[in-house]
Amino acid sequence: MREPVIDLEHLSADLRVVLDSINEGVHIVDTSGITVFYNKVAADLDNLNPTEVVSRHILSVFPSLSEDTSTLLSVLRTGRPAPVRQQTFRNFKGDTITTVNSSLPIYSGARLVGAIEISRDVTLVKALAERVVDLQAQLLSEDVHEGQLHLPKAGTARYRFGDVVAASESMLHVIECARRAAVSSSSIIVAGETGTGKEVIVQSIHNSGSRANRPFIAQNCAALPDTLLEGILFGTAKGAFTGAQNRLGLFEVANRGTIFLDEVDAMPLSLQAKLLRVLQEGTLRRIGESSERHIDVRVISAISCNPSRAVERGLLRRDLFHRLGVIIIEIPPLRERREDIPALTHHFVRKYSTQFGVGVRGVSRQVMEVFMEHAWPGNVRELQHAVEAAVQMSQGPLIGVEHLPPHIGHFGEHAWSHPAAPGGIGVGVDKDSEAEAGSAGLIPTLQQMEENMLRFAMNSCGGNVSAAARQLGIPRQTLQHKLKRYNITSSTV
Repeated sequence: MREPVIDLEHLSADLRVVLDSINEGVHIVDTSGITVFYNKVAADLDNLNPTEVVSRHILSVFPSLSEDTSTLLSVLRTGRPAPVRQQTFRNFKGDTITTVNSSLPIYSGARLVGAIEISRDVTLVKALAERVVDLQAQLLSEDVHEGQLHLPKAGTARYRFGDVVAASESMLHVIECARRAAVSSSSIIVAGETGTGKEVIVQSIHNSGSRANRPFIAQNCAALPDTLLEGILFGTAKGAFTGAQNRLGLFEVANRGTIFLDEVDAMPLSLQAKLLRVLQEGTLRRIGESSERHIDVRVISAISCNPSRAVERGLLRRDLFHRLGVIIIEIPPLRERREDIPALTHHFVRKYSTQFGVGVRGVSRQVMEVFMEHAWPGNVRELQHAVEAAVQMSQGPLIGVEHLPPHIGHFGEHAWSHPAAPGGIGVGVDKDSEAEAGSAGLIPTLQQMEENMLRFAMNSCGGNVSAAARQLGIPRQTLQHKLKRYNITSSTV
């Protein structure tokens, strides 16, 4: 039986509408490398008009590419998908573009009829990330040349243990453990919910250790696309990929100092394997380079969930966990250390009263009662922002309940259940709420609520991650990380 023939030049109108409506660039070529479809997003990414690309050979439109470096032509030559990769190239107008591409062959039965490339623009993200690395390296280099290594201008940790406001026994224990960890050279994982103050503890550890006068470099592992993160961390060699230049990475910038990897569980597993090798060998290879570079860097990581749970969920390699978590410091959420609330409130009132030049001296008794009963899902950061807003709204020396943000004292007031800890203050809940949430525990209940919201958003958006991220009001990268954490895919919603 004769195989059906697919005419790429006459894609159905419905299919063109679909391909034009997605958020990624779509570029389709036939077996000769001639463009037969080029959607609006791809045109915007490349700063071109579709009419300037369609019916032209890919190398005539992008002259900086070649038969060897073009991912589309590579797929046509091999008939196999090309791995997801970063590509920097110039169009015929001279514009430089950086994209992350997935390139796949198109078959009609057993016959290769073309290739399709799905692209995402990371030009601005790449440029900004590399600029940050360059500035950090340049300023640290200037410090050395000026003989001022004891006071670096860049890559500086500004917090010290004296900046940590704490009165509870649990938080004082955290500070004591962190002080002991500071004098060692072992890798550390600092675990705690978002907003608990992990970076304050991390910076304090650096400033109390033997590397205090050396660089402190921080990188959020969820803030960059996977394909960019490796180059930012380990550097690149010229020719490693199309448009790659010799660039040092953050590990080299942080040499003899400390690198702080926030949200390390968001790092792709393949990159975790490379990080493990760097930690074990004390050497790294820039992308595309064969020679080893020796580095001496202390690694401190942060994670927003229990590290063991991250390992169980497949978010963190077990061998890397053991290497990173030689010392583990867990910061309790604010709801579990309510004794710290009065001290933190006084600290933030004084800070923002001075900053805004107002005469606010404290909070009313009613406000303190609200603060002591509030669930604080955003932890210390939420308290800080609440006080910052209230200081500006207050007309007198004391902050009243009328000056507080609307959600304080009301958010989740019937969904939270937390028994009083020894010496602490419990949160009152009604009987029905206690029966529903109390038996399950606070953290599992919150996690279930988050998972339900994610599934609802993905389902209502037909599995479209970008649309779901917009609906939830969070970055697409953050949503992808959360979907991976809860093992949610478009096929499971």
